Amino acid sequence: MVRLQLSIKAELENVTSLVPASEDFEYFFQVKCNSCHETHPKYVSLNRKEEREVAGGKGSTANFVWRCGMCRRESSAKFEPTSPQPYTSENGQFAPLLVIECRGLEFVGFDPRGVWKCVGSNGAIFPEVDLADGEWNDYDEKAALPVGISEFESQWTRA
Repeated sequence: MVRLQLSIKAELENVTSLVPASEDFEYFFQVKCNSCHETHPKYVSLNRKEEREVAGGKGSTANFVWRCGMCRRESSAKFEPTSPQPYTSENGQFAPLLVIECRGLEFVGFDPRGVWKCVGSNGAIFPEVDLADGEWNDYDEKAALPVGISEFESQWTRA
């Protein structure tokens, strides 16, 4: 079992917090088999609300169960309950977003597609932030300031 932490960083302009918009957010990860070291060519999606039974796991469940296309080994992954953490770094440093317990696989990439939400510097909530292109821009009417997220990056590390 390996615990992997996904950390993100971004330049925030007049934004104080960034987090996935809902509990059933679809995360898109690139997965690598720990048995044959083959990286799956497409991104796979995981949802914290969905659970599947693990074969031979005596009733245990995981958020993601995957069979490698090369070696046919079954692997699984499960989100830890404290995930996700809002990104609030003002200095553009990596900060933890979530931790996943992995068995037989590792995640090696992250695609931020999906709906995120952020909070402007005056407390205005922006509920439909699209980071598919790695950046987002809008205008905060209350504060009369532009708001934006740019230079979005992610990294996986052992937790």
